[in-house]
Amino acid sequence: MRALVQRVTEGGVKIPSHNYDKRISKGMVILLGVKENDSEEDVNFVAGKCSNLRIFDDEDGKMNLSVKQINGEVLIISQFTLYGDARKGNRPSYNEAAPPDLAESLYEKFISRLQFNLGSEKVKHGIFGAMMEVKIINDGPVTVLVESKNK
Repeated sequence: MRALVQRVTEGGVKIPSHNYDKRISKGMVILLGVKENDSEEDVNFVAGKCSNLRIFDDEDGKMNLSVKQINGEVLIISQFTLYGDARKGNRPSYNEAAPPDLAESLYEKFISRLQFNLGSEKVKHGIFGAMMEVKIINDGPVTVLVESKNK
């Protein structure tokens, strides 16, 4: 499982076909990719890392605080293309990405785990499989890749 975490001043997701529009202020946008052999263990590991990732400035200007400590918000977007492999040719292969049924199930569990860790009112998300317009105003910029443990 891969989570591309971006510290943001604001973020949002809009899905016109579903009349869906969610926005966050200061916090993190997490683009989440699920790999073919991922499990709930990966969900818990990556969600825990994201919840406690110290990427926000403390009073001394050092990245020493988590999203929970700053009372920030999180926007989670499903992103199977994080497992795109473009080493051969110009068209990425997505062979390592999980099949849709598994990916959606683990995406939903990831959302639930972040809601448990941070509070449901602090976590917003996109719609799995939908074409989305994602707004990311990166702060810093700060972008960190969190991956589940090597198996």
